[in-house]
Amino acid sequence: MRGADGGLSIPLRQRVTGRLQDPLPPLAGIEAVTTTGLPQQGPGGGGRHAAAPARAGRRLYAIDGIRLVAALMVAVHHYAGTARVDRPGNVIWGRSASELMPTVFRFASYGWIGVEIFFVISGFVICMSCWGRTPKDFFVSRVIRLYPAYWVAIILTTGFLAAVPGVWERLRLREVLINFTMLQSGSGVPNVDGVYWTLWSELRFYLLFLLVVATGLTYRKVVVFCCLWGAVAMLAPVSHFPLLVLVAQPDGAWYFIAGLALYLMHRFGQDLLLWGILAMAWLMGQLELGHRIDLVEHVSSWRGSTVVFTAFLLLMVGVSLGLTDRIRWKWLVTAGTMTYPLYLVHYAIGTTLINRLRDTMDPRLLLVALVAGFLVLAYVIHRFVERPLARLLKTGLNSAFVRLRTATN
Repeated sequence: MRGADGGLSIPLRQRVTGRLQDPLPPLAGIEAVTTTGLPQQGPGGGGRHAAAPARAGRRLYAIDGIRLVAALMVAVHHYAGTARVDRPGNVIWGRSASELMPTVFRFASYGWIGVEIFFVISGFVICMSCWGRTPKDFFVSRVIRLYPAYWVAIILTTGFLAAVPGVWERLRLREVLINFTMLQSGSGVPNVDGVYWTLWSELRFYLLFLLVVATGLTYRKVVVFCCLWGAVAMLAPVSHFPLLVLVAQPDGAWYFIAGLALYLMHRFGQDLLLWGILAMAWLMGQLELGHRIDLVEHVSSWRGSTVVFTAFLLLMVGVSLGLTDRIRWKWLVTAGTMTYPLYLVHYAIGTTLINRLRDTMDPRLLLVALVAGFLVLAYVIHRFVERPLARLLKTGLNSAFVRLRTATN
């Protein structure tokens, strides 16, 4: 997909190596962030013991808050901190963002790290939500969380770009229709909105983790999965085997692995092995940060990005060890549910609105108005579309699986 300024929405490193992609967050509409309260297995996968009985069943409100902050970071980055908006005469602002808003640009240029934050959170929450569940439960939960808001976002974005042309090129109808599958990246079809690439990364993670879910999650199995996936992800780039690179996704694997290790730390307590996995994830993560800056971002420094990412990991360690359990602000629940719809609709529509409204008010005020407006839209989508459709899909899919299980020849 090409913007009106001639830039490709397909990320640079994806076009060159098939790995790194444009930094956008994968807000995958994950479930309520709570501990399960189910009987827990010991690290060996055997007998029962609850690693954190005092916290069992409590919602992790802090993660909802972190998700909201990450989503806002990415939105502001796309509006005022990318290399695209910093070009003189760019189609979005008409002038360099660093010239229009030097202070905002300085901070917004690091907002892309929200992508890494969301990958780590996804690893944490997917592991938590799958514990004690069947592959069927896992499949149904992913479908009802991912697709309803996504379908609405495709319709809204396609309609808006048709009504307000000039910034982003509208896809052909057959390309728009294949986007409804969420598998367009695997078919070589452009995304309706460039942000959708992260969903492709999420889907590949889900398929890999489904193999572990199918065998029954234990401490031992998740640790082995982390080590094996990490090893394959490190070897894949030098193998020159495209299928291995596709499955192992070395540009994102270690972020998901960090989330898995953090959840094990939360459920079973810390140990040297988990700290080792987390340390390896940090080391590999800082390398990927440098790659992303060199090949895609060009607007921030490796040192600053590493500091931000390190601070986030330390915050997640605090969440895992129960240091944030006193945070129980109910409004964070609503904030967490809004992040996925916000991610899906903010980019193409928002940058087009900037193009049309940039001369009507101060650019900083326009940024605030846009973010506030998309937060409201995200709440409307979640409350009146995502939730009702999710209930219908859940009922239908559960009935279909019952029929599949009981059907005879």
